[in-house]
Amino acid sequence: MPEPALIEYLDAHRSEFEEDLCEFLRIPSVSAASEHRDDIRRAAQWVAAQFRRLQFSVEVIPTEGHPLVYAESPSVDGAPTALVYGHYDVQPAEPLEKWTTPPFEPARRDGNLYARGATDDKGQMFTHLLSARAWIETKGRLPLRLKFLIEGEEEVGSDNLEKYIAANRQRLACDCCVISDSAQFAPGQPAITYGLRGIAYYELRLLGPNRDLHSGTFGGSVANPANALVRMLTALIDQRGRIQVPGFYDAVLPIGAEEREQLARLPFDEQQYKRELGLDDLAGEEGFTTLERRWVRPTLDINGLTSGYQGEGAKTVLPDRASAKFSFRLVPRQDPDEVTRSLRQMLQSICPPGIRMELIDHHGSPGVMVPLDSPYMKAAARAIQQAFGASPVFTREGGSIPIVATFHDLLGAETLLLGWGQDDDNTHSPNEKFALADFHCGIKASTILWEELSRIGKSAAAVD
Repeated sequence: MPEPALIEYLDAHRSEFEEDLCEFLRIPSVSAASEHRDDIRRAAQWVAAQFRRLQFSVEVIPTEGHPLVYAESPSVDGAPTALVYGHYDVQPAEPLEKWTTPPFEPARRDGNLYARGATDDKGQMFTHLLSARAWIETKGRLPLRLKFLIEGEEEVGSDNLEKYIAANRQRLACDCCVISDSAQFAPGQPAITYGLRGIAYYELRLLGPNRDLHSGTFGGSVANPANALVRMLTALIDQRGRIQVPGFYDAVLPIGAEEREQLARLPFDEQQYKRELGLDDLAGEEGFTTLERRWVRPTLDINGLTSGYQGEGAKTVLPDRASAKFSFRLVPRQDPDEVTRSLRQMLQSICPPGIRMELIDHHGSPGVMVPLDSPYMKAAARAIQQAFGASPVFTREGGSIPIVATFHDLLGAETLLLGWGQDDDNTHSPNEKFALADFHCGIKASTILWEELSRIGKSAAAVD
């Protein structure tokens, strides 16, 4: 059990922690929008100031895009080093009219804190910074060495992060990495994520005539980019939910019997899931359960469509162009580069005459799995049980955190994926929220985690 002084400190500073998080959330650090470039820099400086308060060594590192924040505490003899990763950038808040309260004016309602970035990822990342504060202000030092790498481009593909890690392997050397950018399994049921899907994200642009045309005068004699786009996208997946890109499933392993049984034992209520989403029925690849489809199988989703006239009333136009953004979620062993090559060949082969095609590969990363039997995983499970009052279940996650594969490949470190959020936190949607109870339990779990990890000892990989 953690020392009483630490828990007393956490209890006494709950209001202060919440106010500090609200100050952070008021910074509209939207990485996708150029008009928020100054806000991004302000958020990076705000994070750096929190570390300076703790007497960490801190650097705000410029990149070709948005800055990185790197901070570290002193080494501790015989204790391991943990690297905490998070991001201070957030998704755009649109559609603004669907927010009950303004997205960058944090509001407390029904035990939740509502704001863009509340759970993704400012609130979750901040729990680890606050746990370090608790140790330093209570005990004068941490029981192990902590390194923090906080970026401002996670929501736009982390273009500059991997370059920095590759060039600074010794500086970032660690025994394990800690990321909180996911969710618990359910309210009152914490979880540790052991698998993530990867991603391959594209934009398909089709160009037809040199201008919009009258659909009556020219229709039937000129290829319509919007029609072509619909046919080409439809060809990518069949009625059974099977993706039709050649070779797409070649590297996909079948779900093992043990894992299938483990997923089936999880207390997942499919009817409640449908009610929460406002759906009469669910859909997906035939032959798999809902959790298997969400976590273990690859998928295709169209993320946006643009073409022609979409204003009020009618306009009989044959558009000059059409475009779509779409993504595959990949499972471990699938190679995003291989998917891209095969996809490009397929689309080129079905692109109709009279249409010029451009396929833009925005970003991709492979899926990952982390071992369940490591001492770091067991330490995390003990910390979570003490903080949340319930033992964590072990789950996969349908989303992608590309940096996990990078940490494994470049640093040789396994990652603890410790999500404090909930599935209904409206991540990337209007009215994003973070339950304040989960926020405080996350701080407590992180505080205990540092003590649990300190007992494991230092590996050769983290000696620097």
